[in-house]
Amino acid sequence: MVTSAPENPQNPADALPKSWDPSAVEAELYQGWVDAGYFRADPTSDKPGYSIVLPPPNVTGSLHMGHALDHTLMDALTRRKRMQGFEVLWLPGMDHAGIATQTVVEKQLAVDGKTKEDFGRELFIDKVWDWKRESGGTIQGQMRRIGDGVDWSRDRFTMDDGLSRAVQTIFKRMYDDGLIYRAERLVNWSPVLQTAISDIEVKFEEVEGELVSLRYGSLRDDEPHVIVATTRVETMLGDTAVAVHPDDERYRHLLGTTLEHPITGRQIPIIADEYVDPEFGTGAVKITPAHDPNDFEMGLRHNLPMPTIMDKSGKIADSGTRFDGMDRFEARVKIREELAEQGRVVAEKRPYLHSVGHSERSGETIEPRLSMQWWVKVDGLARAAGDAVRNGDTVIHPASQEPRWFAWIDNMHDWCISRQLWWGHRIPIWYGPDGEVACFGPDETAPEGWEQDPDVLDTWFSSGLWPFSTMGWPDNTPELEKFYPTSVLVTGYDILFFWVARMMMFGTYVAGDEVLRDRGERSGGEVSPKVPFKHLFLHGLVRDQFGKKMSKSRGNGIDPLDWVDRFGADALRFTLARGANPGSDLAVGEDHAQSSRNFANKLFNATKFALMNGAVVAELPVRAELTDADRWILDRLEQVRIDVDEAFEKFEFSKACETLYHFAWDEVCDWYLELAKVQLADNGPQAGNTKVVLGVVLDVLLRMLHPVIPFVTETLWKVLSGGESLVIASWPTAREVPADLDAARRIEDMQKLVTEIRRFRSDQGLKPSQKVAARMAEIGAADLTGQIPSVRSLARLTEPEDGFAATASVEVRLSRATVTVELDTSGTVDVGAEIARLRKDLVAAEKELAGTSGKLGNEAFLAKAPAPVVEKITARKQIAEEEIARINARLKELGQA
Repeated sequence: MVTSAPENPQNPADALPKSWDPSAVEAELYQGWVDAGYFRADPTSDKPGYSIVLPPPNVTGSLHMGHALDHTLMDALTRRKRMQGFEVLWLPGMDHAGIATQTVVEKQLAVDGKTKEDFGRELFIDKVWDWKRESGGTIQGQMRRIGDGVDWSRDRFTMDDGLSRAVQTIFKRMYDDGLIYRAERLVNWSPVLQTAISDIEVKFEEVEGELVSLRYGSLRDDEPHVIVATTRVETMLGDTAVAVHPDDERYRHLLGTTLEHPITGRQIPIIADEYVDPEFGTGAVKITPAHDPNDFEMGLRHNLPMPTIMDKSGKIADSGTRFDGMDRFEARVKIREELAEQGRVVAEKRPYLHSVGHSERSGETIEPRLSMQWWVKVDGLARAAGDAVRNGDTVIHPASQEPRWFAWIDNMHDWCISRQLWWGHRIPIWYGPDGEVACFGPDETAPEGWEQDPDVLDTWFSSGLWPFSTMGWPDNTPELEKFYPTSVLVTGYDILFFWVARMMMFGTYVAGDEVLRDRGERSGGEVSPKVPFKHLFLHGLVRDQFGKKMSKSRGNGIDPLDWVDRFGADALRFTLARGANPGSDLAVGEDHAQSSRNFANKLFNATKFALMNGAVVAELPVRAELTDADRWILDRLEQVRIDVDEAFEKFEFSKACETLYHFAWDEVCDWYLELAKVQLADNGPQAGNTKVVLGVVLDVLLRMLHPVIPFVTETLWKVLSGGESLVIASWPTAREVPADLDAARRIEDMQKLVTEIRRFRSDQGLKPSQKVAARMAEIGAADLTGQIPSVRSLARLTEPEDGFAATASVEVRLSRATVTVELDTSGTVDVGAEIARLRKDLVAAEKELAGTSGKLGNEAFLAKAPAPVVEKITARKQIAEEEIARINARLKELGQA
């Protein structure tokens, strides 16, 4: 425990508050960093560039735990690189979130009984911009609360003028290259939003529906007929075929024939297609090409008609039946009833559990719908994006995610990029009065009388340009020169297939662009503009403490700002970073946050104690003048620096945090501070050395912790060092001093000896503060003479006086000798407890002896085991035998022979 020293009004510790209260300092500290310009990137700097672009959160949203994890890890990377001497750009921004934003504003209008049509396109878009200005900045305030060291002067929005220019530029280039085309294809259609939506905006849920088996053709068993099963009876109005497998003998006689549709009266053919599974159901399936993805592909193969029998709102339309005008779900019931009256419902299974796609935004069931849309031809783009990873231009961390990347990128379908919305980047296609079609770029104007396509682009189209559009592309800018390609993209593996794939496709597509090509040539080929980022770090999902996915429906979501309020931003950040292993999910709960808060408190108390006792940051004394404890902690500090650097470079945030946590708590606070107290007590030259060592250790430790927990480290370091700010302080570098292995051995032996004595005291029920007279035998043989003051202080042992009579002893086997500590515990030792402790130790020793003896008696093991392994087990067996002999002897002394 860290104890308090007498107050000294001139002591630097007085500049610190009595205790650590994050809420009292975080906001002011952060604003100070921003005002000082620490986070502003200078593209004209001579420093090497390091850049990250923030995955743009939706303008409608607020930070959730996934965001908080993203931001913590990016902030840690950029803060460390800034300290290492890089010119760092962490570029913030937000996504216009077409569907989500338009939906929010439309809901506001609906409160007053208005729709967007009441205002018209231009006025409605003005209202969306008004909403964005008034309510869209929530997430920026939350980013400041967490401590994001972003360059706010470069904050971007996906519908800024500059980004709009980039969107129009790349659209025209791809259109002119034949990579963008218009075609009637099947899309995910939202009847509520009345637009096509992205795959990522479709969430599949298990629902209880019905499986109805229907009879097509004759009702007589001896006449041509087939039985098909469907969960969507209403789509039968759009059936244009029944398909069977070509090798299915049951239906071979029907191939090439037609059957009358039970309701429309159309003749529909029986076709053969290998897609059909003859083992599933009856082996026959109804084909509705305009309302099912698999049926659509089959329709293309067999040149089938593709009638659309639903309108944009999901109502039956143009079917030529009495069901026109009915909602699709009402029609499902009515059509089934009519078929039942005809005697065509052969079987019904209800409830029938199956997976159904739902709109993430509006919640309704998605309708696969044939629709005229704009598409990106992805074959070549996806191949280039895949090759970029295969060739090592972009490195995925962890490498275990590479197969998922290739499985997706190598099997992509053409991308539907048009949305039937008003808010977004309007598609730059214009139609002339005589049927002309043309694409106009940002510096071109359509002829008078031409009309622009009403659709807007998928939000992922503009966000896919994010790494270079935010730096001024297609213009040649200093930012592109300095910071592109970006150094690393940090994101969750769950959007690997959507946003990341699109950025990679666009990035590799524009690699031949003159601006970017010149960028590579000017760097002498050292910088490749082929990819938008050199490293792709994929972290897992944040789950609750039981490992379950956080969701509103489960009620287990955690608001990261709630943790900031209760525990401080550092506690939130450390909790998330400490659990962040590449590609793995992390489970967090309130206990984790409390533990992180306790860690911040521990650092605060330890540093304040050091300051109260004169710790200073200065040049280290000559190594020969330092104690074993000083050399040991400095050597451990250097090894920790090496381990932390390696972990950060591999994006192993959890390992870096664990290393720092255990070094700070277990070695600095639990051991070195206690040893320092002993050394400080002599008030001689050694005390002065210890003050410097203590200051240097804390200085380096706070520097290494700063990227993850910036607030408490900044507060402590400024007082400790007198420096301006840790944000611009230098990152610790190597100390070219060989480690003192003898000092490490002596300290480790001392720790073991103290630990065993403390364990004995605890078993005896002695109070931690109670001092006991003791004599230590063989301490010199163990090479621990210099550690005697520390052992006595830490184990609460006093020098024996005349007439000392030992009543108990503890034998501790150390690296060079077995030290016997004889204690006078008369009147304090619980004999029964001592016997119980000895018997417990005896059981453990006998178990160790049995295990080692078994291995050494196994001929097969001895034949395969390397000699060092056998030697180690032999030594363990000998130690166990000695322990058993010692314990039995002590039990005999206590009358337990």
